[in-house]
Amino acid sequence: MALAAPLFRTFTYRVPDGIAVPIAPGTRVLVSFRNRPEIGICLGATVPPDGITLKPIQAVVDDVPSLPASLLHTGKWIADWYAAPLGLTLRSMLPTALTSAKAPAPASRTQRMVRIVMDLPSLLQREQTFARAKQQRVVYDLLEAQGGAAPLESLRIQANCSAGVFTAMAKRGLVDIRDEVQQRDPFADRAGTLPPPNPSEAQREAVRAILAGDPGQVFLLHGVTGSGKTLVYIEVLRAVLQQRDKTAIVLVPEIALTSQTVDRFRGAFGDDVAVLHSGLSDGERLDAWQSLRRGERRIAVGARSALFAPLERVGVVIVDEEHESSYKQSETPRYHAREAAIVRARAEGAVVVLGSATPSLETWERADRGQAIRLTLPDRAAGAQLPPVTVVDMRVELKQAVKERNPNAPFDETLGVFSKSLLVALEQRLVRGEQSLLLLNRRGYSSFMQCNACGDVPVCPHCSISLTYHRVPEMLVCHYCQHQQPVPAVCAQCSADTMRRRGLGTQQVERVLSERFPEARIARMDVDTTSGKWAHTQILDRVGRGEVDILLGTQMIAKGLDFPNVTLVGVVDADTGLNLPDFRAAERTFQLVSQVAGRAGRGPKGGDVIIQTRMPNSHAIRHAITHDVTGFVREELGARRMPAYPPFVSIANVLVSGLDQAATAATAVAAASWVQRLVERQGLRDLVFVGPAPCPIDRIKDRWRWHFLLKSSQPKLMTRVARYIAERCPVPKMHELRLTVDRDPVSLL
Repeated sequence: MALAAPLFRTFTYRVPDGIAVPIAPGTRVLVSFRNRPEIGICLGATVPPDGITLKPIQAVVDDVPSLPASLLHTGKWIADWYAAPLGLTLRSMLPTALTSAKAPAPASRTQRMVRIVMDLPSLLQREQTFARAKQQRVVYDLLEAQGGAAPLESLRIQANCSAGVFTAMAKRGLVDIRDEVQQRDPFADRAGTLPPPNPSEAQREAVRAILAGDPGQVFLLHGVTGSGKTLVYIEVLRAVLQQRDKTAIVLVPEIALTSQTVDRFRGAFGDDVAVLHSGLSDGERLDAWQSLRRGERRIAVGARSALFAPLERVGVVIVDEEHESSYKQSETPRYHAREAAIVRARAEGAVVVLGSATPSLETWERADRGQAIRLTLPDRAAGAQLPPVTVVDMRVELKQAVKERNPNAPFDETLGVFSKSLLVALEQRLVRGEQSLLLLNRRGYSSFMQCNACGDVPVCPHCSISLTYHRVPEMLVCHYCQHQQPVPAVCAQCSADTMRRRGLGTQQVERVLSERFPEARIARMDVDTTSGKWAHTQILDRVGRGEVDILLGTQMIAKGLDFPNVTLVGVVDADTGLNLPDFRAAERTFQLVSQVAGRAGRGPKGGDVIIQTRMPNSHAIRHAITHDVTGFVREELGARRMPAYPPFVSIANVLVSGLDQAATAATAVAAASWVQRLVERQGLRDLVFVGPAPCPIDRIKDRWRWHFLLKSSQPKLMTRVARYIAERCPVPKMHELRLTVDRDPVSLL
C-alpha cells in the first residue's frame, strides 16, 4: 500500500472478510493511518511478516483502478529516478478530489463576478472619470487588464480595497456585479478552429515517419516557428484514433496556450477532447478525468499533469514546446514531464513526439546519439517567410538620444525604453490597423527602488531579494513570497526624501505606451493580469477578435500563439535573463527571443521583428536574429563540455534549507561531508562533487538555503546515489531543517 506520506516505504494492510480479493493494483482504498482515515493506492498482494497484527482495509473506493498498469509503472519510475516517496508521487498523479477521504465536491459552483460595462478607451476619459476616485481607477485598470471580467474577491485582494468601492462603481454604471454559475465543462462553448485542409509534403513525410515508428520510439519534430507542427500533430492523432480503441495525450507547457490548442483540436476532433490543467476547479478537473477514464473522450490535452490522464491503449504522446522549463515540477516529486512522457509511452507501446522550434540541448543530443529520430520542417506553412529581424544596440541608442535631447524640454519617458525604430514601427501598425506584440520578461513597474543619497534598496524581510515597485496597486512586492509593503516616502536608512525607481517592468512599459499612443488599445499579459480564472483566455480572445492593438507581456506570450494580424514583434529588453548565475541562461534567452520572433509574419501581410539589447554580440542574440538553431546548439554544446554540464552529464542539486542561517550552513557542510565520505567509501569515481555554497538567492520565505551539486555521466549511478541521500542523509530535527534532492534541475537559483 502506498500512502501520501513523506516516507520512503510502503505499508501492509489486511483485507477483511466481506471485501473481494484480489484487489487490483492501482485501486484506491480507505485505510486508517496515524488514527486518521486516508486514501491509499494498492500495489498488490504480499506475505506479511510473522507475529505482526495488521490493520484492516476499511473500504475499497474504486470499481476499477484509478491508476492503470502503465501509470503505476510510470509513477514507480518517477519515484525511483527523482528520489521521491512513492506515496507522494502516486498522489500527485490523481485529481485533488480523489486524494481525500471526503467525497468530491460538485463541479458546478456560483461565483460573484465583476464585469466592465462602461468602456473608457482613452487616457483622457479615465483621468476625468476617476479624478476623485483613485481606488476605483485601480479596480478598473485591474479589471481591464484581466479581460474585462474577474471574481470580486480576487479583485478586492489585488486592489487592497473594501467591497464598498465595487458598490460605488456599480452605482456609477462602470461595472456590473452578479453571481454567475461556473460551467462544468468550461471549454464546451468554445468554437473549434478547423485545421488547414492540405498538409505540405514535409508535413506529410513527418506524419508518415511517426506513424511508421516502432512502439516506444521517440521523434524530435524540429520545425521553424510557423512551420505547421500543430497540423502534423492533428494528422497523427487522426490516424491513431482511427485504430480501434486507441487514445492519445497532448501536453502544452503553459495554461496560456491551452485555449488556442483546445480550439484547434476540438475543431478536428470535437468532443473527443478533454482538458486537464491547474486552472480548472477541482470539480471541473474531476469531470474531465472521469470522462477520460470511462472512455467517453479519447484525447487528453493539458499542461504537465495531463500526462497522468487515466487512458488505456495510448497510441501517441505529444509534448509540444518540449524545451519549456515549465514541464519540470518544482515540488515533490520533482519530475520532468518530457522524460516521464517517454517512460509512459514505452509502457503503453506508444510513440512519442517532442515538438519545438528551439529544442532543448538534452533532446538535440538525444537525437545525435540515435535515441530519437529527428524530423525537420524547414519552411513556414503556406509559403510564408520568416520575418526579418533588426537589432538595436540600446547603448548606442541611449547615447544618441541624450546627445540630441533639448535640455529645456520636459523629460521623455520613452528614453531608454523604446528605440526610435520601434516607436516608428508601432505607429505604422496602428495607422494600418495591424497588431503588435511586445515582450519584456519582467513584471511590475520598476525592478526596485533606491535612495539617491545613501544608495539603500528596500529588500524583502523574508527573502534575499529586492522589492519590486508596482504602480497598480501602488506597492512594493516580493515576487518570491508575495510580501507587500507601502511605498516609502523617505529612505529607511538616512531619512532622505530621495527614493527613486530603477529598472523597467511591464506596468511601466504599458503606461509609456498609453501616453505615447493614447488611442491605442493595449492589453498587458503577465502574472498580475492573469491571476483570475480564464484571464489568459479572455485576453487572447480579445487579441483574436482584433480588439487589441498592442499585446504587451512576459514570456507567456512568446510561444504557441498564432495571430495572422500580428505584423510586428518587439523585444523591449532581450538581456533580462542573460546574465543570471545559471548554466542555462544563454539557452533560455535564445529560446525566448527566437520563439517570440516567430509570432510575427504568420499571415499574408508578413511581419518584422525588432530586438533591443545591450549585448548584441552574445551568441544567444546573434543566432536568434538569424533563426539559426543549429549554430547556437553547436556553440552552446561546446561551452557545456568543460566544465561538464547537461546534456553531457546528469546532475542533482542537493538543497539544504532551514529557519536559522548558521544551522543551515552547518547542516549543508555536514551533509556534503557525509556524501563525500560515501563517494570515497564506495569508490564512485564517476561522481563529481561541487560545493557546498549558499544558493544565489540564499533566503526565500524565511528559509536560508545552501546547496551542492552532484555530476555523473552514468545515470544509473546518479539514481542510486540520489535516492540513498534522500533516504538516509542525516538532518538535525531543529530549525525546520530540510534536505531535498532535485534530479535534473532546470534552475540553480
